[in-house]
Amino acid sequence: MFKTFKIGGVHPEANKLSAANAIVGAQLPKTAIIPLAQHIGAPANAVVQKGDKVKVGQLIGEANGFVSANIHSSVSGTVSKVDLAVDVAGFKKPAVFIDVEGDEWLETIDRTDTLIEEIKDDAKTIVGKIKDAGIVGMGGATFPAHVKLAIPEGKKADFLIINGVECEPYLTADHRLMLEKSAELIVGVKILMKAIGVEKAYIGIEANKPDAISKLTDLCAKEQGIEVVPLKLKYPQGGEKQLINAVSGREVPSGKLPIDAGAVVQNVGTAFAVYEAVQKNKPLIERIVTVTGDTVATPSNFRARIGTPVAELIAAAGGDVEKSGKIISGGPMMGKAMANLESTVTKGTSGILMLNEEKAVRPEAGPCIRCAKCVDACPMGLEPYLLMQYSQRQMWAEDEANHIMDCIECGCCIFSCPAKRPILDYVRLGKNTVGKIIRSRKQ
Repeated sequence: MFKTFKIGGVHPEANKLSAANAIVGAQLPKTAIIPLAQHIGAPANAVVQKGDKVKVGQLIGEANGFVSANIHSSVSGTVSKVDLAVDVAGFKKPAVFIDVEGDEWLETIDRTDTLIEEIKDDAKTIVGKIKDAGIVGMGGATFPAHVKLAIPEGKKADFLIINGVECEPYLTADHRLMLEKSAELIVGVKILMKAIGVEKAYIGIEANKPDAISKLTDLCAKEQGIEVVPLKLKYPQGGEKQLINAVSGREVPSGKLPIDAGAVVQNVGTAFAVYEAVQKNKPLIERIVTVTGDTVATPSNFRARIGTPVAELIAAAGGDVEKSGKIISGGPMMGKAMANLESTVTKGTSGILMLNEEKAVRPEAGPCIRCAKCVDACPMGLEPYLLMQYSQRQMWAEDEANHIMDCIECGCCIFSCPAKRPILDYVRLGKNTVGKIIRSRKQ
C-alpha cells in the first residue's frame, strides 16, 4: 500500500522526459566560476588569490561560521581572479574564477570505483568529515549537512528519512542516482544513521520510480534497519514536513523543525555525497544535473563539476535557447526563472528546465471567486488567498498571525487557482517582510 501525506497537495503532470537516460559526464569547462555562497548561511571566505595553482578537491573557500559550508575547487588550474559573478537570479556574488589546466586531483582522494562498505569512523569523526567536505542538502535547500546532523541538546532523533521522492516535474537526477549508485547510497545511509545514533532509516520513493523502488528494496533486504517506503504520487511530497508525515504519520508542529518530530531528513544526493566524503575523502565538487524541457533535443542527466557554465550543459543536451520562452533553474513548481545564462552549476543545481513560449507565458489573472481550491491544495493547511490579500494591503501583523512563515513556497496555491492569480508572488512578499520584522524584534 502506497503512503502519502494527509493535508493538501496537487498532481502536476510528471514529464520525466530524461528518466531512462543514464548519467553522463559533462565536459570540463575552460573556466570554472565557483561561487562562495552555495548554501544557506554565511558565504565562505576565499582562501586563494589570483595566480594560485589549485587541484581538484583543494579548499578555496572556508566556512564563515557554524551555518556555512566549505567550498572546494572542482577543477585544476590557475586562479584568474576572485571577483563578483552573476548568480541564477542575476545578482552579483563573490566567486573564484579558475582557468582550467588538465584535471589534476589531490592525492588524498580515492578516485576508484571500489565500493567501501566497512564504516570505520565514529559519529564525531563522520560529522567532521562531512563538514570538511562542504556537503549541503542536495535537494535544493542547500542547508549545511553537518548542522542538520548536530542534534540540539534536549532533542533526540528516532529515525532517519532519505528523500528519494523527486516530486518536481521533469527532474530525474535523484532517480538516476538511485539506480546507478544504489550500493554506495546504502552505505551513505548507514553512515548517516551512525552519525545521528539511530537504528532505523526509511527511504521514501514515489510510485513513478518502480525500478528504483525494486532495486533499493532488494538491497535493503540484506540490511538491518533500512526500509524502502513506496509513496503515492503527490506534490510536494519531497517537502520535509510532508515526507515525515507520509512515512511516519508524525507531524512537525508549526514553527518547529523535523527533529521536534524525532526525524532527520536528508536527500539521496546528500547521502551519496556523504559516502564519497567519509569513505573516499572526496569533497563536494560535482553533482547530477538534469537538463530537460520542451526545447531540449536530448533530455539528459549530467555529472557536472561545480562551476560549469549552465550554457555549456544546455548546449551538450541540444537545448534551443532561441525557441525557449523561459529557462528555469530547478523544476517548474519551485524553481527560479534564470535572468541570464551567465550563472554556473552550484551544489543546489538539481536541474535546468527549458520551456517553450506557450508554457512560459503566465495567463492573465482574474478576480478571486472564493472557490477555496488554494486552501484545499495547501500542504501546510494555510489560507493562501487570505495571505495574498493581507500582503497586497501591507497588513503584515495579520500575515504573521495567520502563519505565513509556515509557507514552504511550493506553488500548490497558484497551480490550483482557476483564476490564475499570483498568490505565491504576494505570499513570498509577505513572508519576506514578516521575516524581517521577526528578526528585528530579536535584535
